[in-house]
Amino acid sequence: MALLRFPPSLSASSPRLSSNPSHFLARNPLIGGKEVHGVAMAKGSGGAITGLVFSPFEELKLRPEVAMVPVEADKSLARFKYSDKCEAAVNEQINVEYNNSYIYHAMYAYFDRDNIALRGFAKFFKESSEEEREHAEKLMEYQNKRGGRVKLQSILMPVSEYDHSEKGDALYAMELSLALEKLTNEKLLHLHKVAEQCKDVELMNYIESEFLGEQVEAIKKISEFISQLRRVGPGHGVWHFDQVLLHGGGVHG
Repeated sequence: MALLRFPPSLSASSPRLSSNPSHFLARNPLIGGKEVHGVAMAKGSGGAITGLVFSPFEELKLRPEVAMVPVEADKSLARFKYSDKCEAAVNEQINVEYNNSYIYHAMYAYFDRDNIALRGFAKFFKESSEEEREHAEKLMEYQNKRGGRVKLQSILMPVSEYDHSEKGDALYAMELSLALEKLTNEKLLHLHKVAEQCKDVELMNYIESEFLGEQVEAIKKISEFISQLRRVGPGHGVWHFDQVLLHGGGVHG
């Protein structure tokens, strides 16, 4: 790490500041009951305060942790107030999203078989897999943006058979999908809690704006699918539901 060298402090002769000493009340005024360094309060005619003059270099001298710039080639220049705990939690969520994508891809492969031939379900789960991978990539981009390091972890092998003697494969797979989305929501809330504990407002806002609302919509959509599948029952009802998915039934957000 290297400490930046700052130019000399602004003097009274500087063209950006008045040379009249009566125009300044104090170099370190009290704002909110606290002394603020590197700020001059300008005084206009009649003694009224007209504004504040911010002297960033003076303030940075008093905050060396802000002025430190890494010189090592393997250190991020952009990293600022991003804790190791938040970095690790983001990597864990990346792993969750990739595991979800892998599971949904296995579901897609199952329903795309010639002896299953539910192409609407295959389409739904394939698009779900792609969406989960996009979530993982968004988190990877965010990790790099904050100066963290992406560390990909192992992915568990999903099951390849989804037939169920009582529920049938379509309802069973959709119920598994709902459980998966609820678990993902729980993991996102945990990530948000870690950010809150670390007082990382930016990460909290990112999770709220990019993921949590979308997750609630997904849970609602799949819950409706399950209710409809339970109503139509196995056989022709599942085939009709499959056609709805195939020809515009939509995919959860």
